[in-house]
Amino acid sequence: MVSAVVKRAFRFRFYPTDAQAAELTRTFGCVRKVYNLALAARIEAWDVRGERLGYNATSALLTTWKKSEELAYLNDVSCVPLQQALRHLQTGYATFWDKRTRRPRFKSRKKSRASAEYTRSAFRYREGRLILAKMTEPLNVIWSRSLPEGAEPSTVTVSCDQAGRWFVSLLCEDRSVQPLPCIEKVVGIDMGLDSLVTLSTGEKFPNPRYERTDRIQLARAQRAHARKIPGSSNRNKARRKVARIHARIADRRRNHLHEVTTRLVRENQTLVIEDLAVRNLIKGRALARVISDAGWREFRTMLEYKANWYGRELIVIDRWFPSSKLCSSCGALASSMPLHVRVWICDECGVSHDRDVNAAKNLLAAG
Repeated sequence: MVSAVVKRAFRFRFYPTDAQAAELTRTFGCVRKVYNLALAARIEAWDVRGERLGYNATSALLTTWKKSEELAYLNDVSCVPLQQALRHLQTGYATFWDKRTRRPRFKSRKKSRASAEYTRSAFRYREGRLILAKMTEPLNVIWSRSLPEGAEPSTVTVSCDQAGRWFVSLLCEDRSVQPLPCIEKVVGIDMGLDSLVTLSTGEKFPNPRYERTDRIQLARAQRAHARKIPGSSNRNKARRKVARIHARIADRRRNHLHEVTTRLVRENQTLVIEDLAVRNLIKGRALARVISDAGWREFRTMLEYKANWYGRELIVIDRWFPSSKLCSSCGALASSMPLHVRVWICDECGVSHDRDVNAAKNLLAAG
């Protein structure tokens, strides 16, 4: 079922002043510190005493930490992002207890995402002006698109990526997202590497392979980074250059996946895909890089939430279904199908098959 109101996050880039950047950087550090302290307390409580600490218990601990001389600096930033960090930790444990994810891990200053979440009590948004708690000036946000008419942000998440780019994400209710008119088109979708997506109709979407396009430039930047003295400012500059290349690759890949998934959802009522174990597939050294560059997991995630938004049906076929080895004409099963075989002829009926188109047709029939 499609919810009456869809909540969407609208992300924009902004350019903070030196004072705002310092305040946000300090907030990121405090959020990370509180998260790690709460996680350590919960691990100790469970491993030593067999006790489960919930959000309320860690919130009480936060009050105690603020009163201590060692952690008194936690009072210098807004309390809302600190409380939100505890709520995120509680959510992480809830999914862990449901056996959907592994136990939450400690956040790293160098590797973890630097972000802070503000609720309604910690920001003011009026006519395109966004002011966060502990700040006097609005953020210089580049409003690249308008928010839904009459929308009021419920939460604001500020983040800074490894490339040094600042982003603000506003969570709003978007009433403009409505189910699309029902149509009769059904399509099978086969994910691949030569072609990113092959449809049961025979149409193929190219795989741009953005990482391979920038591989030489990326390798050159990584070599320059490795030559710099650890801890030097030049090494940090080189690290930023590597991060900017990675960010450009990811941004172009994400944009392409949005274009493909939006078109598929708009043009088809039912979509049938295969349940690929991407985490297991990228463990193999031969295809790990090209599979990661294709973005299979992100493609499926986009299809899932867009199908839910627009009233479409997404059917997922078991990963052990032999879609590539099964003849879509007579149903005969080939004994083997090496990856390099792109076109094959059925021994039973003699029909010549394009490997990807044949797999998409079999997925459609199974769905």
